[in-house]
Amino acid sequence: MFINIPITGVYIVIFVVAFLMMSVRVLREYQRGVVFTLGRFTGIKGPGLIILIPVIQQMVKVDLRTIVLDVPTQDVISHDNVSVHVNAVVYFRVIDPEKAIIQVEDFHDATSQLAQTTLRSVLGGHELDEMLAERERLNSDIQEILDKRTDAWGIKISNVEIKHIDLDESMIRAIAKQAEAERERRSKVINSKGELEASENILAAAQKLSQNDLGIQLRYLQTMSDISNDKTNTLVFPFPVDIGDIFKKKP
Repeated sequence: MFINIPITGVYIVIFVVAFLMMSVRVLREYQRGVVFTLGRFTGIKGPGLIILIPVIQQMVKVDLRTIVLDVPTQDVISHDNVSVHVNAVVYFRVIDPEKAIIQVEDFHDATSQLAQTTLRSVLGGHELDEMLAERERLNSDIQEILDKRTDAWGIKISNVEIKHIDLDESMIRAIAKQAEAERERRSKVINSKGELEASENILAAAQKLSQNDLGIQLRYLQTMSDISNDKTNTLVFPFPVDIGDIFKKKP
């Protein structure tokens, strides 16, 4: 059994189906739609089922999840004229879809370019030792600057991490020599302090012994005992400790 359907009815059904397909949009939980009506911004839709008027209304999807931006390696000249290669990673997310679409052409590319220039300018104002030792502070400085500049685009910079600071081979050797020289300096300082303390103790002991002739004699006997225990051919002729007093007496 066949049902005769007019050609006009078929066209109407096709038109209705096409119209519904063009009108219905579904946005996920982390997506928002910036809607334009005849070219004018008319609101933000989503998430869920969105109904648009075909041809008259257009929608641009915006992802609200955190985006991980890998900043390409940058050539940086430090404040003390050392050339280094630095790369970093930036974490950001869209908090205002309207600004992210209307105020800037491509917020992802704009954030990437701004991160590169900010990385060079901030690190270029510090010496190499600060780059290596104070990385956390530099991360915070870069994040604060980026966050202020991207606020007009509806972008929130949540974190900045400097990943690598690569040096030339010549600079690595120079740093190794500097570290070795620093270790030698500390070793000499420690040895000199030990010798100073030892000399002070010897002086104090000598002064203590000089106050008592018996103490000097005991020290003399101890020295003789140490020599006798040594396996040498040394001959020692002992003299009385107080023999010097004979020559000190006046005639």
